[in-house]
Amino acid sequence: MKVALLDTLGSRYLRFWEPYLADLGVDVARPTLPKRDAYELGRESLPGEAPPVQLALGRILELSQASRADAVLMPERTSVAGDPWGAAFADVLSRRVSSLPALLPVPASGDAAASAATELGVRLTGNPGLVRRALDRRRPLLTPPRETMPNLTAASRHTLAVIGPEDLLGEPFLLGTLPAELEALSIHAVFSTQVPRDILAERGLRAGGATPAEREFVGAFQTLEGKGPVRGSILAVPTSAAAYRTFAEKVAKTAHKPVLVLDVSPDRDDWSEVRAFVNRVALGASSRSATKGDD
Repeated sequence: MKVALLDTLGSRYLRFWEPYLADLGVDVARPTLPKRDAYELGRESLPGEAPPVQLALGRILELSQASRADAVLMPERTSVAGDPWGAAFADVLSRRVSSLPALLPVPASGDAAASAATELGVRLTGNPGLVRRALDRRRPLLTPPRETMPNLTAASRHTLAVIGPEDLLGEPFLLGTLPAELEALSIHAVFSTQVPRDILAERGLRAGGATPAEREFVGAFQTLEGKGPVRGSILAVPTSAAAYRTFAEKVAKTAHKPVLVLDVSPDRDDWSEVRAFVNRVALGASSRSATKGDD
């Protein structure tokens, strides 16, 4: 059986699964198409869906057709309540698009990943001894690396938090020209994917998020909005992801600082909303400085 590793929808899982499969001696296919080409391929098959879904589909089609993969490993996915492309992503995609290879969502770390690795390893090799040795060798990778909070300040720049799902913020291609636009506006952007996940989960759990994705989103928003250097937040949602848009608008209503809910796609080139928002943030910061000066 030839397997492939998906390189989108989140890359954390590759830290363990890539070297583990190599230790098993499994024939692993990897995508080679430029991401723009893969995105266009997926968009042709599923027009009107969110860009992360389209990019993932394009990659899967490439791996199926060009690499003849029998199965594609992909990270387990979670989303906000009401999103049809949430935890059942693989099942939904297989129903929507015919003739796809087997799609195998796998955990990124912990005991769940170890269990999945054992089961899949035996299926692929038929050699429990080899599987056990490979798993023992790579077991340290099942513990997530230690993470630290990002720098919240930069000289002569206002700081904005950019909050969004990992499969959007963790994929530079899908952000299009947004990071360049923020840089041009002299914004120090702190992305929610830079915040340690244990902090996000703990804060989000206290906030009552219904799913892991909701807890990470709310946890990131509350964590970063509560930091003094952060002047406001951009809640980034994938274009055409209605459930995420609804959830982000709900979160925005709890804000104590300026907030913008923003649709993001690799095709977007009109950032007038962002420029207006940055001007609003800068004006507010100037007003506060002037008030302090009067005092």
